[in-house]
Amino acid sequence: MTTTTTRTKAPSWTRLTILLSVTLIAGFNQGLLLPLLAIMLDHRGIASDLNGLNSMALYIGTFGMMFFIEKPVRKLGYKTGILAGIVLAGAATTLFPICSALWVWFILRIVVGIGDSALHYCTQLWIVSSSPPERRGRFISLYGMAYGLGFSLGPIGINLTNLGDWIPFALNALLFTIVAMFVLKLKPEYPEAAQSAAVKGNRFAFTYKVAWFALLPAVLYGLLESTMNSNFPLYGLRVHLSEAEISLLLPSLGVGSLLVMFPLGSLSDRLGRKSVLTFCAFSAALLFFAVPLAEDKVAWLFVLLTLIGGLVGSFFSLGLAYAADLLPKNVLPSANVIASIHFSIGSLLGPSIGGYSMHNIAASSPFIILGTAFLLFSAAGLFFRKSRGAEASESNSFVI
Repeated sequence: MTTTTTRTKAPSWTRLTILLSVTLIAGFNQGLLLPLLAIMLDHRGIASDLNGLNSMALYIGTFGMMFFIEKPVRKLGYKTGILAGIVLAGAATTLFPICSALWVWFILRIVVGIGDSALHYCTQLWIVSSSPPERRGRFISLYGMAYGLGFSLGPIGINLTNLGDWIPFALNALLFTIVAMFVLKLKPEYPEAAQSAAVKGNRFAFTYKVAWFALLPAVLYGLLESTMNSNFPLYGLRVHLSEAEISLLLPSLGVGSLLVMFPLGSLSDRLGRKSVLTFCAFSAALLFFAVPLAEDKVAWLFVLLTLIGGLVGSFFSLGLAYAADLLPKNVLPSANVIASIHFSIGSLLGPSIGGYSMHNIAASSPFIILGTAFLLFSAAGLFFRKSRGAEASESNSFVI
């Protein structure tokens, strides 16, 4: 079996639509499970710090998988990786309402994390590696918009528990089954060969040397996503918001992201991704610091979270696009591995640090932590300079 990239015979936009559909359903699954399970555990009397630790399990699965995923995907291709992820995430999701023990949920979250890791790695890399540099920001923005839409719709599924605790989980399984049928229609494709004349020595070290700043947004996005979806429901309950209000406020992050993600991607194509990332991080930091001032005022919280989502909801995808600008195309699989590991690190830190700080310091402390993290990133942008060894892959790009 060759590991060189081959063109699919399927119409280009058909392939892109299927990949975006996979991303949307994966986002819906995560957007639903994180707050739903957190609320269910809170109702069972589980303390916020233990609740946060249990939420970490999903990202433990994501984190662990990223150390092994690159070689199987190079050998088996994107399609096989996506189907394996769908099977794992879908099967584990259906078991949550059947097995209620806390330790079982911990294991199931790990399995969901492994499945999600495979889904996101393959869809991200397939889209990024086949995008021309001059339109890379726009193409990766479509990926981010699909994930953001799914992630935003996910929390609304909390309200389906009124029909039965198992209904949201069954819906997830059905959606995974439908999207898998479409993935089966795609022709297999494979990442390019790992070795490149432009890369001397360890490719991971080379990736960090050239694109460390472009890989940091993945940490911040993981921190943002996990903190908001695991800790914000608990914060909302502490400030006396209803479950319905919480389920409506959580999607506001995604709403803001969806409204400006494509314009931000296009803007980054013209003005440069570093400038856009730095400005958005600084602005979002100030808004995070303002969230505790809104207290339980739903309208103000909605406005603040929508603005935050608009500014940093595309951080992961823009970071990947920036890394693709800086690195040779053959190194992109390694860059995706690093970005996914960074996302997992941020995701692991979010629920644990947020839950601990809420339990021992103040209910609003997760927002101070997030604001500080984004402020430090914007400061780091002042010190990053494009390496002379950075080589983009324009000559090897082809249109999706």
